[in-house]
Amino acid sequence: MHVVVCIKQVPDSAQIRVHPVTNTIMRQGVPTIINPFDLFSLEEALRLKDQFGAKVTVLTMGPKMADQALRKALSFGADEAVLLTDRAFAGSDTLATSYALSSAIRKIGESDPIDMVFCGKQTIDGDTAQVGPGIAKRLGLQQLTYVSRIESLDLAAREIVVQRRSEGGVHVLKTALPCLVTMVEGSNRIRFGNMADAFRAARYDLPEWSAADAGVPDTLKCGLRGSPTVVKKVFAPTAKAKKATPITGETPEQLADAAIAALFASQPGVQDDLLRRAASQP
Repeated sequence: MHVVVCIKQVPDSAQIRVHPVTNTIMRQGVPTIINPFDLFSLEEALRLKDQFGAKVTVLTMGPKMADQALRKALSFGADEAVLLTDRAFAGSDTLATSYALSSAIRKIGESDPIDMVFCGKQTIDGDTAQVGPGIAKRLGLQQLTYVSRIESLDLAAREIVVQRRSEGGVHVLKTALPCLVTMVEGSNRIRFGNMADAFRAARYDLPEWSAADAGVPDTLKCGLRGSPTVVKKVFAPTAKAKKATPITGETPEQLADAAIAALFASQPGVQDDLLRRAASQP
């Protein structure tokens, strides 16, 4: 059995900054961690390793510094890891990310067929929950989202039964392998790594795949060029504010007259409405 776990190295949510022009996450100088939701998926994959002897491969897309997240996953007990890194992937939204990751997963599966793909429910720097389903769609996998528990897995029959969290309660679903599973928070508790795995993770010769290495068919569908997401500033002013006209007068009455005249000049509809109301009074 072969299981692939997609993880992401994300900026610490307490220190996230957004680029004012591109509206993408600024990672320079910001501490990074493994996306917390991905840890639940990693632990579930490791439990399948304990139960069925599954091989666990961890995959991430990001800059070269993302190797820290992969080595952390290896220290927990994952068997192999792949870093998908290329300038062509910079600025990818969820559509472009799922495109690149699905290409890499397909490449990994060429040498060792994949039975399950795990993803976290969402990432703390995006919160869209779209990458997992996007990968499943591109690879033609059955998708089980918001899973809180794997009830049973029958490798002989190639079937899996899970509990899926929903607003109305819990759904119990059964589907065939291969499939993609996204785990929700609180579904398990990540284990502590042991010393042997920590040393293995430190010595691991981590492969770094470019777009070509991963077999990405079209790099125009990656990065900013392949990201149709548009971020708009909701509260941006629609017009340049007019400079206020100073109100002058020597007496309170003159100031009041000047203020009313300025109001009527800027809002002529107000004067017309007041005149209509006055004319209708007996």
